[in-house]
Amino acid sequence: MNRFDNTKKNQFLESITTASLDGKEDDTASRCKFNFSFMDSSQSAGQNFEAWKEDKLVKLMNKLQNYCRKPLDYWKNQRVGSGNLHVFEIYDKFPVHSDFIRPKHVPHQVFWARFRLESKTRLIGFVIPKEYSYKEQGNSGYRFDCNTFYIVFLDKDHRFYRTKK
Repeated sequence: MNRFDNTKKNQFLESITTASLDGKEDDTASRCKFNFSFMDSSQSAGQNFEAWKEDKLVKLMNKLQNYCRKPLDYWKNQRVGSGNLHVFEIYDKFPVHSDFIRPKHVPHQVFWARFRLESKTRLIGFVIPKEYSYKEQGNSGYRFDCNTFYIVFLDKDHRFYRTKK
């Protein structure tokens, strides 16, 4: 350390945020978002947060944190597991073979989708169709975001989109 070093000045300079929304490397706008406001835990096929053990909730939060780093379109192309399944899948409509009932509070124009969490566990919800992208909703001043996943069901037993085995 030389005698002209100023430790307090150096610490202050190191604490200044250099990240910027205007920066070329910033990807904030591209990161997907999760919305829980349409959650329906009233159906017997699904669960609420209380039904999931703490370790399962911790895994969910860690996965959501990871998923939020990329856009939804990125996750459509990523594959995981022994079945080489997509992490994120869009079904377009509510499946015919489901143990769930389509909730009436979910808009009819949406595309149903799921995130594969692990084994049989899925996060079920919907996305807004691309034709609504950035369109103002009525005269609200708010615009639709097609990079948001609206969570409707917690599905620990793969009962949303049943497959024949």
